[in-house]
Amino acid sequence: MTRTEDSKTSGRSGKSHVDAGRSGYWILQDAKARFSELVRKVRSEGPQHVTVHGRDEVVVIAAEEFRRLKGGVTGRALINAMQASPYREMDIEPRRERLPVRDVVL
Repeated sequence: MTRTEDSKTSGRSGKSHVDAGRSGYWILQDAKARFSELVRKVRSEGPQHVTVHGRDEVVVIAAEEFRRLKGGVTGRALINAMQASPYREMDIEPRRERLPVRDVVL
């Protein structure tokens, strides 16, 4: 298999043609080969995009940023929604029906 000019790295920087003009963008092969560098750049420069066939596929972000974006699993959104409901003062009584009881011989 021969390489085309597009798949070769360009210039002395070693960057591929896809990310040469766009800081923070990596083609998948480069991201895999230089993963430690990718992680360092995430920490120092912020989110890094990884492209596959020229399209954004994933964005690598710092764990701290991920936790901030994800938020805590507290149920706060459900509590807020219930408290904001116009029906929150409504008493809801479950319907209770008498269940049949069978005789037990002891």
